[in-house]
Amino acid sequence: MSFSALAGLVFGVAVITIGLYHSTMVGPRLRSISRTLRGDGASSSEAESVALLRASLLAYGKKTDERLDELETILKRDLHRVGFIRYNSFDDVGSDLSFTLALLNDDGDGVVVTSIYSREETRTYGKAVRKFVPQQGASKEEQSAIAMARTGVGAL
Repeated sequence: MSFSALAGLVFGVAVITIGLYHSTMVGPRLRSISRTLRGDGASSSEAESVALLRASLLAYGKKTDERLDELETILKRDLHRVGFIRYNSFDDVGSDLSFTLALLNDDGDGVVVTSIYSREETRTYGKAVRKFVPQQGASKEEQSAIAMARTGVGAL
């Protein structure tokens, strides 16, 4: 008998053995599990187990949905849109020590903070922003920081 014929015979025996094992051992067990999960012909203890499993999965799904809703609510308030600009407010002051920082949420609500540095003093201003529009008059740097936060271009 040649090697290829012997290999074919061994392969055929292996396929038949696996098929017999599947049809006599695995198949019936899978069918039993499937019937139990559907509730067809299950014993009372199996039916109780399935009912408990279903109730547990439903409770877990409900809790997961509630947590997801809570996280989505938090995310809407989160100030993750950021625009930041450093600049010189006055010609006689260098090092870009003045800055404007815009902190906004997805709806464009938040705050823009500006700090103006001069040799004599530093002043800080905060302005409310609603829907990407400052609620008080805004400088060009504040407008730029808000636009940067809105688009994400040039932001941190």
